[in-house]
Amino acid sequence: MISGKEVIVILNKKQINEVIERLDNLYPNLEKSFLDFTTPFELLVATILSAQCTDVRVNKVTNHMFKYANKPEDFSKMDIKEIEDYIKTCGLYKNKAKNIKNASIMLIREFDGEVPSNMKDLIKLPGVGRKTANVVMSNAFGIDAIAVDTHVQRVSNRIGLAHSKDVLNTEKDLRKNLPKEKWSKLHHQIIAHGRKICKARNPLCEECDLRDLCEDYKERK
Repeated sequence: MISGKEVIVILNKKQINEVIERLDNLYPNLEKSFLDFTTPFELLVATILSAQCTDVRVNKVTNHMFKYANKPEDFSKMDIKEIEDYIKTCGLYKNKAKNIKNASIMLIREFDGEVPSNMKDLIKLPGVGRKTANVVMSNAFGIDAIAVDTHVQRVSNRIGLAHSKDVLNTEKDLRKNLPKEKWSKLHHQIIAHGRKICKARNPLCEECDLRDLCEDYKERK
């Protein structure tokens, strides 16, 4: 928390609905992923690459790489060094290259080359945790899901949509407190708000349309 004090209040249902309405007004057209993709596999790879890397950088890398390789069969046959050369500007590229290759091999061996659409199978893949799995389920398969990245973790706990120091329990709070049919869109809206206004350092609270509802802002006043 920015204030240095622990915010323990979760907004009530009326306040949560007001936050949802305001986010809809602020970010009305955020239905899709910020990552470029045309298939579930492309999204899986892009999401693996997005760890500790900006979406802009990932899109630049994948827009080039996917012209030459965009299927599990392609990456399963590639030398690790070749994958590294494609993705080296994404950060942590050595580990990501191994995960992409090994995930591709597992998809071929265990899933007939198809990306699974459920959490249980997705998190079996190397480099895939709950966040990545939720992104894939939501954006590639249209399944209601909310992925907790650093922006969602920070913003939802500051406002009072959740109260947890870890991403798993933040996800549980959000699944409990937010309408299921809005999970996917809210995921994108909260990320957008975190990038534009509710930044990790020096959040622009005085410019924030949610500040009168935000528990962290009230705590610091």
